[in-house]
Amino acid sequence: MPYIDAITPAGAAAAVTPHDTNTIAPTRGLYVGTGGDVKVMMLDGTALTFTAMTAGIVHPLVVIMVYNTGTTASNIVALR
Repeated sequence: MPYIDAITPAGAAAAVTPHDTNTIAPTRGLYVGTGGDVKVMMLDGTALTFTAMTAGIVHPLVVIMVYNTGTTASNIVALR
């Protein structure tokens, strides 16, 4: 697994379109614009759902997939 320095701020961002098979580059965090559940695959391959994620903040997660099925939050931005 690549090492990601959690201290250095993100230098790039991209809107996330949740999908059940497409992976994304490892994130430094996820910004959730509209709160709800977010099902993700963590860097180590673990899939889990974060329930009731708060809108308007950056959640410090290193993920490689945001699933469509199981995700109710929207306006998600991947920070890298």
